[in-house]
Amino acid sequence: MLPVYSLQSIEKHYGSQTALHLERIELYRGRIYSLVGPNGAGKSTLLNILALLAPPCRGSIDFAGERVRWRSGHLKRHRSQITLVHQSPYLFDRSVYQNLAFGLSLRGIHGAEQHRRIDQALDALGLSGFQQRPARQLSGGEAHKVAMARALALKPKVLLLDEPTAYLHPDAVPALEKLIESLRAGGTTIVLSTHDPNQPERLGSEIIHLINGRLAEQSPIGPGIAVPLPLPLPPQAAGAAA
Repeated sequence: MLPVYSLQSIEKHYGSQTALHLERIELYRGRIYSLVGPNGAGKSTLLNILALLAPPCRGSIDFAGERVRWRSGHLKRHRSQITLVHQSPYLFDRSVYQNLAFGLSLRGIHGAEQHRRIDQALDALGLSGFQQRPARQLSGGEAHKVAMARALALKPKVLLLDEPTAYLHPDAVPALEKLIESLRAGGTTIVLSTHDPNQPERLGSEIIHLINGRLAEQSPIGPGIAVPLPLPLPPQAAGAAA
């Protein structure tokens, strides 16, 4: 099976600091991957690279079997298949409907199809009736759900989520996790970062454990499959996680 992503010898530096140093990672269609590790481990940096928003300083990325070239025309075609939902998503100072319609309009989706996708996405997040709500008057949890609905309306092949349940009320987490699992069944590849130690198991996801920008562990989990214990944190990483 051809991987959706193949990353080789990836390095990302910010000044003298190494944010990522990954020898090889392959991600496949219709799977969920959970990025775990302490703050500063490189999870958000990896998500930005997978979203093709930040080029690595070194190494290569193949997306859908094609080498990624960091030129605008080439990137635009790939980015149309990838959506990243940030931990603190930005919403336009417009209605919820207009926030969802913006990306669809850029992709040439208008009229009845646009209405259908927006209504369907909002309903999936429990936001039916929110179309005309001013986005800036939403609570933090509602805003994050709107950002998630905006991503779903685009029907991406790859969905990248930075701490998707961080701002949700605990009662709302199971419904979102069920939604994420349903996307996998439809063939979407999902990569999410999380600090919830139990979330990867609940999602049946593969764990990608990062420490100091390096891959400490990548292992599948699920019923009857053992998960290796995480590697012990080095002193500096343990301090960052405290």
